[in-house]
Amino acid sequence: MNRPAQHGCSLSLLSRLLLRFLMVAALCLAGTAAWIVRETQSGLNEEATTSAARVAAELARQPGLGSAENGRRLPAPDWQAMPTILTIVPGICVEIAIQAEAAQRLCNGWDGVGDPAPAWFQTLFDLTFDGSAPTLRSIDYRGRSIGTVGAFAERGAASTRAWRQIRPIVGIATAMTLAMAVLTALTARPLLAPVGAIVAGLRGLERGDAVGRLPLFGISEFDRIAGAFDAMATRLRASRDEATALTLRLFQVQEDERRGLARDLHDEFGQCLTATASLAEAIEMGAMEDRPDLAGDARAIGDIAGRMMTTLRSALARLQPPDLDEIGFEGSLRGLVADWNLHRREDARFRIDVAGDFAGIPPQAALSLYRIAQELLTNAVRHGRPSRVVLRVSREESGHRPVTLTVDDDGGGDPACIDTRTGRGLLFIRERVAALGGTLSIGPSAGGVSARAVVPTRG
Repeated sequence: MNRPAQHGCSLSLLSRLLLRFLMVAALCLAGTAAWIVRETQSGLNEEATTSAARVAAELARQPGLGSAENGRRLPAPDWQAMPTILTIVPGICVEIAIQAEAAQRLCNGWDGVGDPAPAWFQTLFDLTFDGSAPTLRSIDYRGRSIGTVGAFAERGAASTRAWRQIRPIVGIATAMTLAMAVLTALTARPLLAPVGAIVAGLRGLERGDAVGRLPLFGISEFDRIAGAFDAMATRLRASRDEATALTLRLFQVQEDERRGLARDLHDEFGQCLTATASLAEAIEMGAMEDRPDLAGDARAIGDIAGRMMTTLRSALARLQPPDLDEIGFEGSLRGLVADWNLHRREDARFRIDVAGDFAGIPPQAALSLYRIAQELLTNAVRHGRPSRVVLRVSREESGHRPVTLTVDDDGGGDPACIDTRTGRGLLFIRERVAALGGTLSIGPSAGGVSARAVVPTRG
């Protein structure tokens, strides 16, 4: 079963490698960012604990706080002017509650830790940030507690501090990832070059080309593929050679049977027709005076025998090819075209154009080419109503000296409707061309169909 092409939705191996590399790098970066956020939160919690302890110790040393008892309120101190604020770590806020006094909140310049983080990062950071449980420390004066200090990380300062730590790391990691991706592509491209050679070899096998052995690529995986390809190509060549030899043998047997049939028809059927015609003529001559009716019947029998003899000669001409050794390949084709003109329909005219030297063509190839031309001419008449049929034959002087045989007609046929795999005549032609290692193509011509066979020959 043929698999439909999916070039539009498939990726190359190199693209898949780079895509997976970038996916792994992205996961690593995400993991690194999550670890930095967690460490930032842990560090902020430690700084909150430290700030709470410092503020509590500093307040315990402030004069006058110890007299805050029995519900008496003290004058509100100026916290910003006191050294207490200096003990708070930047980004940390504290809430001071001393007995009956209102709680005071102090933040030590959290906005000084840097530019705020982008809104999208703050949103992601808020999903994992937990600032609901401040660190509490007691303010002790002469062995008794007179208040508490609660310290916590300010949400904006926490996200900004995490962003400042993540941004340079992620930037450097991204630059390194892209650089490694480019280097990986430049390094992997030569390593993947054998894929092109392997694909070209497989396509050559699909087309039926003579494909040689694949070279060793120096990569164990590709070398194993090359070994399997070479073994498959060797078996395919052997099978193809066996099939070609069998096909040529079948064609030879077919020609032998045609010669035997032509001989039997000529010796037996031909002699019977000749005797019948002679007997009818004798009866006609003897009955002309006494039995004119019998003479008419005898004349009719003679006419029928004559028509049968003409048909027999045409069949013998198709069954028994001309003597190629005697008249040559070109002469046989000219005789074939002349015979078509002799027995053609009134509206059909056949012509032959020959170019090249056809001396030395192997007999088997010459006979197959003659049969191919014979069948192409038959198809041109059978499948259309041409007024012109041209047989063109040429032979190149280089390489395997291929013979190109083309039949053009103006019979109005449609090459798109011709199936070379199922038509009996075209199937016969295709098998002969394939057995000789050639190619067959069918296309449009001026008003009809053009069939072209190219067959390599030696000699």
